[in-house]
Amino acid sequence: MIDYQVLYQTLRDHDADAWADILPEQLQSAFNPTRHGQLTRWLQTIGDLPELSLSRRVFNEDTVKIGTASDLDDISREELTAALKTFSPWRKGPYDLFGIDINTEWRSDWKWNRLKAHISPLKKRLVLDVGCGNGYHGWRMLGAGADLVVGIDPLMLNVMQFHLIRKLAGDARHYVLPMGIEQIPNGLKAFDTVFSMGVLYHRRSPIDHLLELKDCLRSGGELILESLVIDGGPNDVLLPEHRYAHMRNVWFIPSCEALQGWLKRCGFSNIRLVDVTVTTPEEQRSTDWMDFKSLKDFLDPNDPNLTLEGYPAPKRAIFIAEK
Repeated sequence: MIDYQVLYQTLRDHDADAWADILPEQLQSAFNPTRHGQLTRWLQTIGDLPELSLSRRVFNEDTVKIGTASDLDDISREELTAALKTFSPWRKGPYDLFGIDINTEWRSDWKWNRLKAHISPLKKRLVLDVGCGNGYHGWRMLGAGADLVVGIDPLMLNVMQFHLIRKLAGDARHYVLPMGIEQIPNGLKAFDTVFSMGVLYHRRSPIDHLLELKDCLRSGGELILESLVIDGGPNDVLLPEHRYAHMRNVWFIPSCEALQGWLKRCGFSNIRLVDVTVTTPEEQRSTDWMDFKSLKDFLDPNDPNLTLEGYPAPKRAIFIAEK
């Protein structure tokens, strides 16, 4: 398991004692094997991985790279590939782990490239990444100079993928914790930058989510918010009747004007819309590492501008705002 002492101390150094005090108990509860049927096997697989010598760690390129093919012999590479496959499906990436290319469902680097020129420099910042998946963007944040990155995600498979990658990478000021934002104490006000990407439309109360994000930021801190959006004016919001692009847990998809209004109503300032991009089957697709159906299967085969349910096809916007 990961040693969290650096995380606890960093939180205390940023006056986040309220979370540092309860986090050990939260993690002990989250990693209780009785809470997830696969957890013991996953932890054993990670624990059985040998300590490997690596010749590189690259966090500032599109592909997160740890080690090279020449760092492993053929048998060791086959064993590592088999271990990685047990953690499928791999949704966020891409990664190159000792010459093993993990071609993930999402080209997460495309999203990073759309936002990186617009955000405040991350150098020396304490960063929170909400709904972080397996931590791909957190590695990119480290590559951009962040002092420490805390990712949170309630899906244990994502957390275990991160644990595996972090064991291969060695010690790093990057953590992914198995929890949601509602488990962070109210009024924390500790983080310099907070990312919420691909989360808002999964929340039953988007306004509460925005307020929770704001509550995590110090005064003057920066929010990077990425969400599905629709075309329309300040009062236009899509509430799917059942599914949206085959997803069950989609609640509110606002227009850009509506989302800007929500941010303003929640007290954010200097609100900027920096990107709007249609999601394509080139950015989100099935691969050998995620061999289930993906975006192209959830669009109207006769009109790719619509989902199977007849709603507008996915379009994503990135907002930046300050507390």
